[in-house]
Amino acid sequence: MSCDSRIALTKDVSLSRLVLGARRLLDGDSGRDADQIAWLIASAIDLGLTSFDHADIYGNCEVHAAFGAGMARWQGRREKIELVSKCDIMLVCANRPQNRLKHYDTSAGHIAASVDRSLANLGTDYLDLLLLHRPDPLMDADETAAALADLVKSGRVRAIGVSNFTPSQFELLASRLPFAIATNQIEMSVLKTTALTDGSLDQAQRLGYAPMIWSPLGGGSLFTGKEGREARVRAALAAVAAELGSGELVSVAIAWLLRHPARLVPVIGSMKPERLALMAKALEIDLDRQQWFTILEASEGRPVA
Repeated sequence: MSCDSRIALTKDVSLSRLVLGARRLLDGDSGRDADQIAWLIASAIDLGLTSFDHADIYGNCEVHAAFGAGMARWQGRREKIELVSKCDIMLVCANRPQNRLKHYDTSAGHIAASVDRSLANLGTDYLDLLLLHRPDPLMDADETAAALADLVKSGRVRAIGVSNFTPSQFELLASRLPFAIATNQIEMSVLKTTALTDGSLDQAQRLGYAPMIWSPLGGGSLFTGKEGREARVRAALAAVAAELGSGELVSVAIAWLLRHPARLVPVIGSMKPERLALMAKALEIDLDRQQWFTILEASEGRPVA
């Protein structure tokens, strides 16, 4: 298997094979410096990561503005990168004083207002991809779809996706839209394998869309857990890495995701270019079937049936 350097979501929108997630952008004091963020953007692009994953709530709703300030210092051209963002989670934070509790809002008014605020904070006039962040039990599919279609028609958003949707939730929204949903961003890793059996990846292959993957390293617990599943998987990754002549477990863990035929697009969250470089080495790794199943067996704690 070889990995393409880009993944097409629609005829007009493609993403880099690995996407840089901005959720941790403001962790640590240096993240608030526009020049540091500009340097991170340039470093990621040098590694082939031209796509950046955001949400309007990241960093207590402050990441968009910080990233926008970094983009203003960055010397590149907007059309050479892809900006992904999400909306509908109503977070309780200082920037959202009207929110008494965390909840979801997929109303037309909120979606439009969220996108306009995101565009202003990022300093851009369009998003390459907008995702609904979480399924909303009060979603009116007709109203939500009409709002999303209007964003695409107006040019403020180039493609629409979802995040954390079940196949049935995906299909409900898809039934109301005049265009295909570009992706579903779901959780998956060598420690979180439910997408293999819950229908998510089956649906992706059936409809031909490439799922984005959040927490592709299990939120870091893969390298901190001392017993049980984490220890088993680390041992399996080490064994496969030794077979491949690669000593980097993180690269093999990402390569395990890339091996799936649904064309998974991992969103990697490190703010350290040297760490991103290790993950990018996954693009050079070809796992055979037995190596892939060795890792799955370790994760599940038993051989396949």
